[in-house]
Amino acid sequence: MKRVDDFRLRFGNNEYVPIMVGGMGVDISTSELALETARLGGIGHISDAMVEDVSDRRFDTSFVKDKTKLYKFNINNSDKSVVQFDLERLAEAQRLHIGKTMEAKKGPGLIFVNCMEKLTMNGPRETLRTRLNAALDAGIDGITLSAGLHFGSFALMADHPRFREAKLGIIVSSVRALQIFLRKNAKLDRLPDFIIVEGPLAGGHLGFGMDWAEYDLMTITKELLAYLKNENLDIPLIAAGGIFTGSDAVSFLEAGAAGVQVATRFTITNECGLPAKVKQEYIRATEDDIIVNGVSPTGYPMRMLKNTPAIGAGIRPGCESYGYLLDATGNCAYINSYNREVAAHPELKVVSVMDKTCLCTHMRNFNCWTCGHYTYRLKDTTHKKADGEYQLLSAEHVFKDYQFSVDNQIALPEKEV
Repeated sequence: MKRVDDFRLRFGNNEYVPIMVGGMGVDISTSELALETARLGGIGHISDAMVEDVSDRRFDTSFVKDKTKLYKFNINNSDKSVVQFDLERLAEAQRLHIGKTMEAKKGPGLIFVNCMEKLTMNGPRETLRTRLNAALDAGIDGITLSAGLHFGSFALMADHPRFREAKLGIIVSSVRALQIFLRKNAKLDRLPDFIIVEGPLAGGHLGFGMDWAEYDLMTITKELLAYLKNENLDIPLIAAGGIFTGSDAVSFLEAGAAGVQVATRFTITNECGLPAKVKQEYIRATEDDIIVNGVSPTGYPMRMLKNTPAIGAGIRPGCESYGYLLDATGNCAYINSYNREVAAHPELKVVSVMDKTCLCTHMRNFNCWTCGHYTYRLKDTTHKKADGEYQLLSAEHVFKDYQFSVDNQIALPEKEV
């Protein structure tokens, strides 16, 4: 019976344990989690979501404070088009977060950064160009393009000296999305180094509509493998979304995937950035507690715990401080919903907004509890303590369980005394 450790993910002449830990933002996939993954020979991710805030918390910078002060005059204005990111400061925050992570890297693995196209930041093209090139400046091993089709993203990096050196990949959920991406980038003569196929059981934003349950990861994976073979494209395909055990991973590796991306089980590790009390919410969740809804202003369906504080919260938009989801016109779907409720209920000091949520503020405060479909199985991976809390795990324990387990077994940690 095979184990994940019987396979290797190959980039050129180098081999890695075929386990990639996904890039969960905001700072849920921390530098510590990525560094531990790389130390163990796999591929870790950090996320550049809300990178200025992440920098402030980690390095005592003042990016958010300074931006808030600059645009304080606009806080009560529903028109946010004036709120812009200073590109030099954005690049500084990106280089600091990534550079410090890369300086601390040890071991044979790699560290990638997850870059979401849907972080439009009231300047979609220029802010993404800044983020991508600053990541390359800082020495990141690779970039995973996520939450969007990214038709023009390679071109934004094409003049960078590391454009053909760093590992660049794309997350897709269908053959069609990959076909269009490849066609749009053909003139650059630069194929992606890897492709992540994300299925409908993944956490957070989904690359499907509300009919997500009609799809399954194995079918899409085989369709993509067949397409790559027919086109004579030797690009590693990484399967992601709902891979809960080492045996799950082996089934995809035996089908032809070069590796797997996993994340849900790492949300309850010590290295994960979620607060301890939120980790307990994840472990306690039942299958009925996990929902897919449309509250994200991005327009993508999103999977989360149904008791997440972000649902129904009517906080004032915090765009002057954050503004990561402002589109090219300075608008955000949450602003529209918030203004509608304020106009409908002028007598209320605090309104309830059910159809959208202020994703920036809630993700920053860890009040939007996005999760994978199998989060309800986390309680089966650890011990319940005498006080009713659950024991948290180490990233090494979870990684090695994926790497060495067989027969759908899950290794429990040694009980804490």
